[in-house]
Amino acid sequence: MQADNNADTLKAHLKTLHRSLNDSGSQVDEELQMLLRQLDGDINRLLERRAEENLDANTYGLASRSQEITARFAAKHPTLEPALRQLGNILANMGI
Repeated sequence: MQADNNADTLKAHLKTLHRSLNDSGSQVDEELQMLLRQLDGDINRLLERRAEENLDANTYGLASRSQEITARFAAKHPTLEPALRQLGNILANMGI
């Protein structure tokens, strides 16, 4: 039950992050866009696999990847950095 709540929280935060990126009007460079798309895709695939196979999410490294992207993102887009930091915290709390 807790895993479902965490997954729902994560999905909601991803939607909010996408909306924030679209609404910010900031130009996100191509490399960062690619990294964010990859991270988003990996998170969604992991959530699907966890739901199908009841997997333990530990050791996927997505939280650390999120933190790396956040560090790179913070310099150019400081207003969006908190949303990315929160994403990393959610992933870390889920053990992903």
